[in-house]
Amino acid sequence: MGPMSNTTAEIGDKQIILHNDERTPEAFVVDLLSSVFGKTEAEARAFTTAISQDSEAVCAVHPSTIADILLAKAEERIRSAGHPLRVTSAVLPNSGGSRCGFCGNEAATDHPHFRGHAALICDACVQTAATHLLETVRRKTFDYAYEAIGWHFAGLAQEEIVTTTRQFPGHMRADVQLAIDELFPASPIRFFGVHEPHRYETLTFSRLMQDGRDAASLVAAQFQDVDIGEDEPVRCLKNGLWLRREGDLRFVVVLSAHREYGESAGTCVEIAVPVGEAGAAFVQRSFKALETAVDRANSYRGKVLSFEGEADYHGRAKGLTVHRLPAVQREAVILPDVTLQLLDRNVLGFVNSRERLRQLGQSTRKGVLLYGPPGTGKTHTIRYLASNLPGHTTLIITAGQMGLLPQYMTLARLLQPALVVIEDVDLIARSREMIRGCEEPLLNALLNEMDGLKEDADIIFVLTTNRPEQLEAALAGRPGRIDQAIEVPLPDQIGREKLVRLYGAGLDLPDALVSEAVARTKGVSAAFIKELMRRTAQSSLTRGSHGAVISEDIIEALNDMLFSGGRLNVVLLGGAANETDEAVDG
Repeated sequence: MGPMSNTTAEIGDKQIILHNDERTPEAFVVDLLSSVFGKTEAEARAFTTAISQDSEAVCAVHPSTIADILLAKAEERIRSAGHPLRVTSAVLPNSGGSRCGFCGNEAATDHPHFRGHAALICDACVQTAATHLLETVRRKTFDYAYEAIGWHFAGLAQEEIVTTTRQFPGHMRADVQLAIDELFPASPIRFFGVHEPHRYETLTFSRLMQDGRDAASLVAAQFQDVDIGEDEPVRCLKNGLWLRREGDLRFVVVLSAHREYGESAGTCVEIAVPVGEAGAAFVQRSFKALETAVDRANSYRGKVLSFEGEADYHGRAKGLTVHRLPAVQREAVILPDVTLQLLDRNVLGFVNSRERLRQLGQSTRKGVLLYGPPGTGKTHTIRYLASNLPGHTTLIITAGQMGLLPQYMTLARLLQPALVVIEDVDLIARSREMIRGCEEPLLNALLNEMDGLKEDADIIFVLTTNRPEQLEAALAGRPGRIDQAIEVPLPDQIGREKLVRLYGAGLDLPDALVSEAVARTKGVSAAFIKELMRRTAQSSLTRGSHGAVISEDIIEALNDMLFSGGRLNVVLLGGAANETDEAVDG
């Protein structure tokens, strides 16, 4: 059998042939093929199998000069080792130049073909080579980011590459991730995670191009589940490097956390392209699509949100906490009819009229103050509003989070129509005579945000307070900041009866006992009645009646709540201390 060629050749090149002698160790042949002829270990072992079957095989084809050098080097290695292995060379015969150097079949001249240090290549072998090339690209390994980027942008100097960056708020990372997945859906040429050596450093393209001791290592991609209030979280990448191609345009995408001292972490997306009009147009088109997708903000729109930095017990990151609050229907809001009607007109009715107001040139922003003693149902009322404002995003801000007001307002503008709730506003908006130095900037920030909204902003502020008399006059008295103050009072007799029936719905509670509970709770809050019914249920269970209530259950619960714990207990539970003696005696 003639020499078996597994390489391509040019007319006049030399082929190097190894002859099987069945005495030279296979390990030596494998090492020779690897060290002299540059074969991988797998290729070398496959070659030794072929040579044992055919007695000789072509291990390389090179131009004559290179072939002579390699042949001499191989012969020297064989002599030094003392093995009888024979290696020879032969000039390739003239085949007329029309046959494929891979398979030997005719390479038709009317089809595309390639010529280099190899023979002509037929179409079938071109397709096979392209398939293997793609696999080779996918298997190529890199240790550092600069190596991968340099390989991808081969032939370009650094000054021939330009980058453009967009920065998004960190709490929008779920929407940024979904937008990137939408913008670049196809498989990239290569994708890598990048190691963050310094926690407070932003991984920019220029940083990834550094070599030496500061070179950024490529690692497995790191993802974090972000809770968006759905059944499944969004799988967000911490940082990543994409090597991509669109047509003839090569480009790189870098995603990382953007960090600056004293600022909240954001999400940075950077695209690098070759200098030129094609690259610039591609970048602008990509970022426009990315920003449009992020602006839709579908992950959080229409939900009840607050900022929360900690992960939950599932280990999911939050950034924004989505509150899964039960819907509150109108019949579950126990307020005087006049109060409830005032609330509906100034919030629900206002929202329903908003578009027509806008057409008439009227402002669509609004501020409402809910005030009243603790425990009267202000928070419950807010849940009612959030449940009955379709399409609105509700942002809940506590007094302790007022330092995050700018971020909340950025979110409110993005996700409008929005309901911005500031609880216990008196803690940061007390009269200036009572305010401490560190609180005044918070008050000013609140006033500026409320006053600085555009007239057509679809944002409603709802502020709550237990101490309206302590509010800053500039907040409470200026139209455009607070348009309507609504008192949430202690429940009257009709309200107390509704509350007893609402919170005692699971008990066997005769009408006579309902009347008794109502009579004995004059001057208490809604929260007090809720706790009273829980303790009444507990008392009935202790007696073994499983929810069948008697008068003694109510009396026992009232005694514990109003007398046994002292006056402080009365205040904590929402009782009116100056009226409770009379209420219980009655």
